Amino acid sequence: MIDLTALDRDGAAALLRFYRDIGVDTLVAETPFDRFAQSEAERVSPREALAFDEVFAPPAPPPAARQPAPRPPTERKPALNKASAPVAPAPAARPAAAMSHDAATASAREQAAGARTLDELRERLAAFDGCALKVSATQLVFADGAPDARIMIIGEGPGADEDRIGRPFVGRAGQLLDKMLAAIGLDRTKVYIANVAPWRPPGNRTPTPQELALCLPFVQRQIELVSPDFLVLLGASAAQTLLGEKEGIMRMRGHWRDYLCENRTIRALPMLHPAYLLRAPLAKAQAWRDLRALKKAIDHAGVV
Repeated sequence: MIDLTALDRDGAAALLRFYRDIGVDTLVAETPFDRFAQSEAERVSPREALAFDEVFAPPAPPPAARQPAPRPPTERKPALNKASAPVAPAPAARPAAAMSHDAATASAREQAAGARTLDELRERLAAFDGCALKVSATQLVFADGAPDARIMIIGEGPGADEDRIGRPFVGRAGQLLDKMLAAIGLDRTKVYIANVAPWRPPGNRTPTPQELALCLPFVQRQIELVSPDFLVLLGASAAQTLLGEKEGIMRMRGHWRDYLCENRTIRALPMLHPAYLLRAPLAKAQAWRDLRALKKAIDHAGVV
């Protein structure tokens, strides 16, 4: 049992993200569901288990940090018999966008639609001030990989490492993603990687629906300009935002969807986010099965 009263704000947010990532979207179902039958159906063979164990082997834990020696207590000096100097106020945070949400959304659509190249889209996105995520982020995290790739991978949003470096998926989750791609013969020279939110949310929290709605026109235009044959949507935020669905990622993962892009349809595969696999290594069996489905599809299409 989890003692909810012992959780602070960050702990409660992390718990909610965990429930969301594992697909919790209802408390009581109207009809019974046989989880044992589902587990049996998803059982993998020993050979498959060895394969994904090699791909998803957790990294070696870092050496324990050396604790500094405690300082001896210092004698506190008595206060001087005079008025204390006034404390300087903390610098005010940059104000959020002044425009309304509807006006900002309309502006985002106009700016995104006017971009004719990925470079121009990046410039327009960097100049866009309608999303409050830009205020707290260090920099824009636009994309990585090959702009002419036939496979486009879209995640949720940048983390601390991505915000510092300016490229998506460069932290621990990114390192796992590289291993996952390598397991099916891919690397960053053969895919194009982006996020539905190009700025890091404060504290790595999940972007709000309002923030995702403001970023959506830009990532939709990004997909149009790349024009891939396959979309890989990592995590619930990416899958729900781009597919317009409300199901949890555990229900969506592994099932091909159709993404409508201008006058064509792109096959889209929702998958578990690498960051979730780091927290829940037991889910690596599903991830390995989804990777094999992606490999089979791209081999059949002959796009790599």
